[in-house]
Amino acid sequence: MNTKPILLGAAKQRRLQRSSESIQLIGIAAVLIPLLALLADGAASNLGTAESITALVNRSSALVGTSLLLVHLVLVSRVPWIEAVFGLDKLTGSHKKLGKPLVYVLGLHAVTSIYYYALQNNEDLYLAAFDLVGGYFEMQIAALGFALMFVVTISSIRAARRMLSYEVWYLIHLLSYVAVLLAIPHQFAFGSTLLAHPWLATYFWALYIFVLVNVVWFRSVHPVIRAFIGGFKVSSVKPAGNNSTSISVRGKGLAKLPFKSGQFFMVRVMTLKDFWKPHPFSASNSSGEGYLRFTIGNRGDFTARMQNIAVGTRIVLEGPYGVFTEAKRSKQKVTLIAAGIGVAPIRSLAQQLASKPGDLTIIYRANTEQDAALADELADIAQKRGHALRILTGPRDKRVPWLPEQSARSKQKPDYILLSELAPEILDSDIYICGPTQWTGALIQTVSKLSIPKHQIHVEEFAW
Repeated sequence: MNTKPILLGAAKQRRLQRSSESIQLIGIAAVLIPLLALLADGAASNLGTAESITALVNRSSALVGTSLLLVHLVLVSRVPWIEAVFGLDKLTGSHKKLGKPLVYVLGLHAVTSIYYYALQNNEDLYLAAFDLVGGYFEMQIAALGFALMFVVTISSIRAARRMLSYEVWYLIHLLSYVAVLLAIPHQFAFGSTLLAHPWLATYFWALYIFVLVNVVWFRSVHPVIRAFIGGFKVSSVKPAGNNSTSISVRGKGLAKLPFKSGQFFMVRVMTLKDFWKPHPFSASNSSGEGYLRFTIGNRGDFTARMQNIAVGTRIVLEGPYGVFTEAKRSKQKVTLIAAGIGVAPIRSLAQQLASKPGDLTIIYRANTEQDAALADELADIAQKRGHALRILTGPRDKRVPWLPEQSARSKQKPDYILLSELAPEILDSDIYICGPTQWTGALIQTVSKLSIPKHQIHVEEFAW
């Protein structure tokens, strides 16, 4: 339990907002600086011909596309000072949203490159494309890089993700790093703006090195070194209800992890079948206990194997990640809402959040009481700390999907009234929500009807 004083109120919210805006301004500046340098060089001063207009669009799309590509990678490079402000889920969401615009800009650059080459050499487009790409090795590998980036973007479309397993999706996304490396040579061999301005070339080299170092260190090298030194291993495996299992991990380096209740880790199981891919799991115990525990539901091939993982299996932990923690809290009152295996971080928060009796309300949605994983632990925590606990069981209500079927009288009430009855002080609460995507979406629709400020709503979805 957290006994340290915590900062709440408007001052904390302003500080969080300033941190967010400062980092966003850095990202915007990274895109604008090369574009402004191009315009300052007089690139737009003479646009009287199709050739000059094409050249401007081509050079602009190259600079903006390169900058967006690097921002795109930084969003998922897991840089601690960025992740601590936005959370990995929000950064990943922004990474996905930026994928399509990035491909459009790079596609515009490819098209205008061919058109500009055709104008300069008085050729038709087909011959120009053949000569430009076929005649230069740097252009050939750049074209391959663009094709790989297109494949990665297509795989991120929601319909495509539904058809792909996590493992296939993960492998495809590794191609994005290859695509970036393939694009570098042609930029410095044919980029007229970079060739004319050595300082701008140095600027982009610095950006490339920054991104490369962060991706390699934080996503690969650092977690492996830490796991090797710490010796993280599975120490116990226990059933936890709802077809799930609680797996405890111990190691001498755990005490040094900056873990906060509510956060998650990318867990890499060092077996021949699973060592190459990490999976995200929230810790279901609180910080400071000397071990980490992950309560994992049986939801697929990997999670099925995790139900019977052998004690002593070596584990690599990347993280902790996420801002589903007290760091984002601004109110004295807190409402914790979970469904299914989303109870893991909610249970962690229920034990750790600084509070007085009556400050916390916990709502837990499960199919049956017998299937409610960690329900006994939540009940014990609620009893000892004075939290209000409401476990909702039963078939799904068709009108209010995040609730079980209600009585005929309850069905006549609006969904936001039902939520307010379950959590009477929700309007003046920080709200933490964790559960399956569809359930979370339905609940968010209900919460939005209460006109609660967005900064009071914190969401952790179990989705990839």
